[in-house]
Amino acid sequence: MQAENVIAIGSSTGGLVALKEILSQFPENLGAAIIIVQHMPGFISKSVVNTLQEVTKLRVKLSKEGEILENNTVYIAPGGDRHLVVNGKKIRLVDGEKVNFCRPSVDVMMHSIAEEFGERAIGTILTGMGCDGAGGIASIKARGGVTIAQDKTTSAVFGMPKAAIDTGKVDSVIPSYKIASEIIERLNHQRLT
Repeated sequence: MQAENVIAIGSSTGGLVALKEILSQFPENLGAAIIIVQHMPGFISKSVVNTLQEVTKLRVKLSKEGEILENNTVYIAPGGDRHLVVNGKKIRLVDGEKVNFCRPSVDVMMHSIAEEFGERAIGTILTGMGCDGAGGIASIKARGGVTIAQDKTTSAVFGMPKAAIDTGKVDSVIPSYKIASEIIERLNHQRLT
């Protein structure tokens, strides 16, 4: 079923640990698509997909150009050479300069999610170096979406979450082990509105 709600997640250093923790807590009938930009070299993209598939009942796949977003599916941006954007509820892998020294960039992905899904988007920034995702979080919040950042205690590196929090546009700052339940609660609220 085509996704009406999207969870956009950005992570970097230490992100795989947090992603496994979060995805393992989601039910198989989550009722949303999940798009993840994890900063990583391209050659480990497939092993990241396999690692995450082992811990979740959701379908996990490497994003492909032109795919229509479907519920209960986790789309991983391929590492390395192109940005992931969503346009017309389809995944686009596009060329472009690095943003925040990154390609794919969390900001690029989240800006497109904000445009496409507005209040039906949930943006989440996990552990990582730098500030990628801060602009994207602000964009999601400006369009009526929900924003979450991982707290300092459970972050391997607090750079990305801190940059997001410093925008003043983050709704919840919580430990990684509480993020899944927060997302589920927010999704349920979105469905009622």
